[in-house]
Amino acid sequence: MKTRLSDSLLHVVLAVWALLVTLPLAWAVLSSLKTDAEIFASPWSLPASPQWGNWVRAWQEAHIGRYLLNTLIVVGGALVLVMLLGALTAYCLARYDFPGSRIIYFGLVAGMLFPVFLALVPLFFVVDQLGLLGTYHGLILVYAAYALPFTVFLLHAFFRGLPTATAEAAFIDGCSHAGVFFRVMLPMARPGMVSVGIFNFLGLWNQYLLPLVLNPDPDRYVLAQGLAALAVSQGYRSDFSGLFAGLVIAILPVLAAYVLFQRQIRAGLTAGAVR
Repeated sequence: MKTRLSDSLLHVVLAVWALLVTLPLAWAVLSSLKTDAEIFASPWSLPASPQWGNWVRAWQEAHIGRYLLNTLIVVGGALVLVMLLGALTAYCLARYDFPGSRIIYFGLVAGMLFPVFLALVPLFFVVDQLGLLGTYHGLILVYAAYALPFTVFLLHAFFRGLPTATAEAAFIDGCSHAGVFFRVMLPMARPGMVSVGIFNFLGLWNQYLLPLVLNPDPDRYVLAQGLAALAVSQGYRSDFSGLFAGLVIAILPVLAAYVLFQRQIRAGLTAGAVR
């Protein structure tokens, strides 16, 4: 009886949570297909006629397409860099014992506890002195450094749980250390790599504070900066339909990533938990 009651309560909580998440998304999609008059007159009704021109206007006039491309370049480059460096670092710290390994590991983990806004001023001057302010590669390097502690923290436990016998067999067959990592251990760690990659993608895609400080060039605004500028400009112009269209366009890549990789996320988290 208690089990059924707890299960029913859990289902109710999950249903309420699903509504809290789904309703704002559905409302934003409906509003992006309405005229401004319909948004204010009947905010919860279906659009009388879908206004696809709102999406075209947001893509072209509000430069959402350019902001989206900038974000793909920066996040894609940072993701490749941080996953490669994070996997190499986590593997070395998890599989090899050397003096100072624990200090390095805990130093990286401590980086997760350091508030990023405390480092913004020195970070700005460092990036500026290197001539990387307002550039793609400057933002890519900062994004990768920002996500590295989280990546190492999760992948360290995953690599530590992989079977040692497989690596030893590869060494006996004449495989080098690099060969063991790239040809044996990395494929075995694929579920964890996918999970960490998705979490990094979501975190970097929604990053606003770092590009706000380090990316002052409007032509290279990432999506978070572009949406903030769009909210200000469209709000003053009372073009709320265009604003909702821009928001929906920004949401779609993240939503698509989760829908496409939800099985890999669950598999990676489950595998890490079992190990």
